Amino acid sequence: MSDERQTRLEELLAHQQHLIDTLNTEAVEQRKEIDRLSGAVARLEAKLKLLAQFVERSGEDLPHEKPPHY
Repeated sequence: MSDERQTRLEELLAHQQHLIDTLNTEAVEQRKEIDRLSGAVARLEAKLKLLAQFVERSGEDLPHEKPPHY
């Protein structure tokens, strides 16, 4: 194998390794964001469940008001 070809392959390998490292870092950050959002959704679901139980126990419906933009 010629030195020029070997150098080119080593450069290509270095670029690919950098890209893999960059993609891995981004995947880790996205996983953290997904975990954070999943936690937020779980907390909101729990609050909605408590609200539904409260409404069910009180026997009253929630007030139906027009949104402020009407």
